[in-house]
Amino acid sequence: MSASDGWLIAVTGYAILLAWPLSTVVLVWFAVRYVGTHRARVVNKTLASGVGKPDHFWIIVPALNEEAVVANTVNAALGLRGAAGTLARVLVVDDGSDDRTPEVLAGIDHPRLHVMRRELPEARQGKGEALNAAYRFIARISAEEGIPAHRVVLGIIDGDGQGSENILVEVGRLMGDTKVGAVQVQVRIRNRNKLLGAVQDLEFGAIVDACQNMRDALDTVGLGGNGQFSRLSTLIALGDAPWSSCLVEDMELGLRMHLQGVSIRYSSRASVTQQAVVDLKRLTRQRTRWAQGNLQCARYLGSLFSSGNITRTSLVEILHYLISPWVNAIVAVLLSLSMIVGALGLMIGHPLPILPTWVALGLSLGIWLVVTTFPGLVWVLVHRTKRGDESMSRMLLAALAYPAFLLLGLVATYRALGRQLTGKQAWAKTERLVEEPLVLQTA
Repeated sequence: MSASDGWLIAVTGYAILLAWPLSTVVLVWFAVRYVGTHRARVVNKTLASGVGKPDHFWIIVPALNEEAVVANTVNAALGLRGAAGTLARVLVVDDGSDDRTPEVLAGIDHPRLHVMRRELPEARQGKGEALNAAYRFIARISAEEGIPAHRVVLGIIDGDGQGSENILVEVGRLMGDTKVGAVQVQVRIRNRNKLLGAVQDLEFGAIVDACQNMRDALDTVGLGGNGQFSRLSTLIALGDAPWSSCLVEDMELGLRMHLQGVSIRYSSRASVTQQAVVDLKRLTRQRTRWAQGNLQCARYLGSLFSSGNITRTSLVEILHYLISPWVNAIVAVLLSLSMIVGALGLMIGHPLPILPTWVALGLSLGIWLVVTTFPGLVWVLVHRTKRGDESMSRMLLAALAYPAFLLLGLVATYRALGRQLTGKQAWAKTERLVEEPLVLQTA
């Protein structure tokens, strides 16, 4: 390797490193400056047409062994109110629970609560199949009641989820435009008094929020497992089973909608709160499942390129979303190996051209440390500016822990690749934490 080759590799490496903080600055602009004007434009367009505004909501709660949290989730869902004349019902899909979930649900007496009990072997075939069963039930009921499918919306709130009071009003406003087939609301973390919870709220409340705002501008919003709302007519157009067995069935559903030319909007004005996973082993397992699901969605790459419903700019963003985790994983390993090899070369007296001295190695490590720490600190400022519901000290601690959180994600990415290559698809559900009970809504 010549000195010029070494110089080129070094410049390339630093460019890759600096791309991350630079992209952070771009996302911060969307997080802080862009949202208000864009939302006003979207809402004004919706109000101008208004013919698509839904007036029938179904909140679907998929429940498998959720005895610790399902009562609070159902009570919170029953308490949601839409605009005047809006009917909101709750459908819990008990997917073959063998804990006290059936007893807890039986103890909730409310005229707008429906419980669908699924038994083996149909039960426990994945969250997607549970949602499909709920969708078919709602489609049948809506047809029997003579309600047009475009006026019916299905919202998904997970077993530990609780929606903000304005969630139905906000979703209804955005769906006034008939081109909008789905809305994703912001996700927040409730138990952020724990460090891992605070880090995950930094992720959802600031970083993911900014990414979704940017995707809203590009019309590439992705659906999440919690807080997704889809128009019944949009789901019907996707067939008898809109959700699949993919490990990220929500993300895949969003991709299928985009391929059909359906517009998906995002709102940070409404939110769903959920529990953070505060155990490292369980968190790694959760992120591994997400990464494996992301890998499964790679089968849509060909369809994305050939689709006539996706613009080039939107295509670039979607491809970046699908591929960047794997690119980052490769780059991180290559950079780590270069540091290790550089140190070994200096020890034996044969330094690499790109790291000729210990000073150069130390400088590279310092730059790496700054680059990996800088984004977390910036996102703390964004979080404080937009949310303002956590102490600066707690969020600064979360920012300092964020690089380790990214390392955990790197481990999860490689674990996911190994599982996919070996054909492993089965997953245990995420355990819940017991919370103080909410008061049952009787209206």
